Order: sequence, then C-alpha cells, then structure tokens
Amino acid sequence: MAIIRKYTNTDVEGVMKIIELEGEEWHDYSAPENQDKFKKALGDCIVYVAVVDDEIVGFSRSIKDNDLWIVVGDLLVTPKFRGRGIGKRLLDVIKDDYPNLETYVMSDNDVYYSKQELERVGSIFMV
Repeated sequence: MAIIRKYTNTDVEGVMKIIELEGEEWHDYSAPENQDKFKKALGDCIVYVAVVDDEIVGFSRSIKDNDLWIVVGDLLVTPKFRGRGIGKRLLDVIKDDYPNLETYVMSDNDVYYSKQELERVGSIFMV
C-alpha cells in the first residue's frame, strides 16, 4: 500500500527518476536546461508523493491561487504502480488538506480523469 505524504526537498531525486522513466512526454521537466527550474517549482508548489517501500512511485504538483482555487498541473504514477488507485489518492489528499478550495486539473489525459468521474468544466489554451 502506498503512503501519500507531502513532498520534502529530500524527495527531489525520486521525483526526477519517475519523470525520466516517462521519456519524451515529460522531457520538458527532465531536459538539462529545465531541471533546475522544475526542482525550484517543486519547492514552491503544493506537492505530494506516493511512496512504496521507501521508493517514490508517484507525485502530484499543484498551484494554489491565493484562497481562490488549486490547479493540479502534474499527476504521475510509474507504470508498475498504475491501476492501484494511487493517482486518485494523490488527488484526494489535496481535497482533504484544502477542503474549502475548488480544485481543478490541467489535463492532457482526459480519459483518466473521466474514469475518476471528475466533472469537465472547460479547457485550457496556451498563450
């Protein structure tokens, strides 16, 4: 059973490892020229990790917009641990810790979020 807990700076290498395992799709974070920026973002955002046997197997990274809402920008679970409810638990802990704030997800995997029975409330566009 995965333990879900808040991210600490000692988790950075574990998070980077699962990002690198995803390959090209997550290359924006793992590219050498972006790694320092992403590592800083981990410290500045709301981040949770999923841990099994002292290994990070998933994480979520969200941005809190003052006391208006939370936007989940990243949700990733390693392939070996997918289908075990870890991603859902990473989302649920945000709602548990911030019950008075609406939480939204920026998605590039709408099928996953539909399976979680999340309500679609719009879309996002790059400027």
